Amino acid sequence: MNAAKGLSMEKWFCWSAMGISGVFFLLFLLDLIIGHPFMKLSPLVDILGMVSSGLVFYLGWNAYQDLR
Repeated sequence: MNAAKGLSMEKWFCWSAMGISGVFFLLFLLDLIIGHPFMKLSPLVDILGMVSSGLVFYLGWNAYQDLR
């Protein structure tokens, strides 16, 4: 097997984690502001969702920096 293929796939995992967490961060932010995607169920859930999305984004970015 080719070792470069594994590194390429690991980079895609990092990018996809950052992308998905960014989308969820925006969804929770929109719900907090206008209440559209989740019908403004709870502001606490929105804030915790944004914090956890930010944490996943940071972990993806940190793992990507380790691959460089």
